[in-house]
Amino acid sequence: MNKLLMLLLAVIMSCTNASSQKSKDMQAKGEILASESQGGADQAGFKIIKDQTELQNSITQNFKKSGMEPVMEIPVFQKDKKFVLYNLGTFNSGDHKVNEIRSISVKDNVLYVEVPEYQSGGMAIQVMSNPWFIFSVPSNYQFTSVELKYSK
Repeated sequence: MNKLLMLLLAVIMSCTNASSQKSKDMQAKGEILASESQGGADQAGFKIIKDQTELQNSITQNFKKSGMEPVMEIPVFQKDKKFVLYNLGTFNSGDHKVNEIRSISVKDNVLYVEVPEYQSGGMAIQVMSNPWFIFSVPSNYQFTSVELKYSK
């Protein structure tokens, strides 16, 4: 009975060890497909894009909200990646456009996206902005929320 209990304990410990190791391995650099300082939603949030039509609609609708037409070529949807539309919310001034993703990682069903910290250039014209960006992550990433991490 003691051996069975020790075996069960060893199996449980190896399972918990494997899941934490898996989340450490899930670090990569995300790829930005589109990013603009206008056209996003008022509230911060994300949406997973499921196919080429939804990708094209997400890009064109966000550009049209800002009164512009897309000047970029719509990327091709890839089955080995997940595409995420992220709205940063509303800001009073400055350019909050995301131009770089330094790293991405998943821990406890949260996708952490590390982006450069916003640096204000001093006095800025007071303009409301609704930045948004679309980025890709590997398709095996499983998450239920997205959190931006700002770094210097």
